[in-house]
Amino acid sequence: MGLILAGIAVMLGAFGAHALKSLVPADKVIIFETGVRYQFMHAFALILFSFYLQHDLSISNQPKWIKWTARFFLLGIMCFSGSLYLLSLQSICSYPYAKLVGPITPLGGLFFMLGWANWVRVVWLHKVDK
Repeated sequence: MGLILAGIAVMLGAFGAHALKSLVPADKVIIFETGVRYQFMHAFALILFSFYLQHDLSISNQPKWIKWTARFFLLGIMCFSGSLYLLSLQSICSYPYAKLVGPITPLGGLFFMLGWANWVRVVWLHKVDK
């Protein structure tokens, strides 16, 4: 999943760098680029997390809550980056419930924080168990 999300981030980054600049004001391009940057960072984190799980933890003894790190990152990408994409394209695309998009961004940021906190918890508990 991380590889796919990273590839999509590259495509969206190219779109933002080339096509979007002629469609929306510069401040909206910056918002879009922020969404791309956070999507790429957390896609990369998903890739690293999968390597961590394969290297440091055996598949057979992983607690169910470990997968919440990946889920939180995925939810963060969807809410944070997704809402920034919608906010930046608002001037060229009309969609219903546009006012609801803004409050979703901080929720995505919270999901990112929960993902990182859970990863710290995974590392901490795994090191304590050794």
